[in-house]
Amino acid sequence: MKWLKHLSPTQQRIFSNVSWSLAGKMVNLLSALLVGIFVARYLGPRQYGTMNYVVSFVSMFLIIATFGFENIEIREEARHNDQKNLILGTVFRLRLVLSAFTIALVALVAWLSGEDRSTFALIMLYALSVILSPFDVIRNYFTSIVQNEYVIKVGMLRSLLSCSVKLVLLLTHASLPWFVGSLVFDAAVLAQGYCYVYNKKVGSMRQWHYSREWACFLLRQSFPLLLSGAAATIFAQIDQVMLGHMVNKASVGYFAVATKFVEILVIIPTIIIQTVTPVLVRVKQTSVGAYRRKCMQFLDVTVWGCLLAGILMALCAYPLVYLAFGTAYLPAVVPLSIMSFKIVGVTLNMVSGQILIIDGRQKWFVLRALSGCVVCVLLNLWVIPRYGVVGVAAITIITQFVAGYLIHLFIPPYRYMFYMQSRSLLLGWRGFYLTLSDLLNKRKENKA
Repeated sequence: MKWLKHLSPTQQRIFSNVSWSLAGKMVNLLSALLVGIFVARYLGPRQYGTMNYVVSFVSMFLIIATFGFENIEIREEARHNDQKNLILGTVFRLRLVLSAFTIALVALVAWLSGEDRSTFALIMLYALSVILSPFDVIRNYFTSIVQNEYVIKVGMLRSLLSCSVKLVLLLTHASLPWFVGSLVFDAAVLAQGYCYVYNKKVGSMRQWHYSREWACFLLRQSFPLLLSGAAATIFAQIDQVMLGHMVNKASVGYFAVATKFVEILVIIPTIIIQTVTPVLVRVKQTSVGAYRRKCMQFLDVTVWGCLLAGILMALCAYPLVYLAFGTAYLPAVVPLSIMSFKIVGVTLNMVSGQILIIDGRQKWFVLRALSGCVVCVLLNLWVIPRYGVVGVAAITIITQFVAGYLIHLFIPPYRYMFYMQSRSLLLGWRGFYLTLSDLLNKRKENKA
């Protein structure tokens, strides 16, 4: 690829990071989807729905274990790489304590909610994966220095091992608890891989140290993200929990199938955000004007690229579900057709959130997430008894647009973001087209 030589060192790092991120995400998602198809067919809608219900139940509490540290950690490590041992050690210790508290809380809520004995046991089994989540600080560190290649290789290895384990379980006709346990095994492999890569490429984890000053700073900075993250997690996971309680576990299975396809679309904004964030932080330090232009281009390309991807998936909903999961899961076709457009709301939410964090304006994040949470719960209470899984699919789109776009109009410090997003929705196709044209022209010139 001779044209890479014409790029600046920064652009080459970005291209390499994007390439590895795309490769890693595609391997992880496609392998999970492929094996997930066999698992879903084997378990059937009811048991498959139960497994996803368990995952959603525990995931609602995961924000307590992470405390909203992730984006703040990445930002501070990009700014203060010389203090990485203090930041990593502090965040890791805080997250260990919070993870233990989270598991205890999951057990209490599951018991109070009256879950049957088998479901309660599955919830507690999957909750064990929470104690392994603090090792994500290593992944965040490599993200902050734009060197995702190493942790992505770990993720790819984890995916291959995970697929192998699940195939063995399928061949041996294992029961549902074994499949839930395999998810905990996945988390353990990932944590061990992160430790190995960090010790080999950076240094010993024994150099990490706890800092009270950093702990106080990180807790203050992350607390607004904790509140917003709690609300966001609730409206991201509560729909499957409510479906399981108000309808049946099979409906959760149909919704989970639709969600699996939508998750493939989510890799587009996720990869771009993880890669571009450190670059935007550095550009802002040199030129505010250039930073604003980059943010607008970032928004245009991501929103309109995801819209086109959503349209394509909606058109292919029936053959995707039928060929992959079979006739037993055909009730997932309509939800998938609707939820394909959720990616636009997700993109608006994610991109705006990252820009606001870079601007240091995360103070009011709780209002963004709380608005989506309230809308999600209230509308689902009205919609689920009447329209079931189809209604929930529509609500997922509404909540993303409310929390990631409309609410900005009513929060004065965020109003500029509403105008940027409105401009992108209306005129962003120009920026998307021009950016795509520039990339294609540069490639033609380099070939010539």
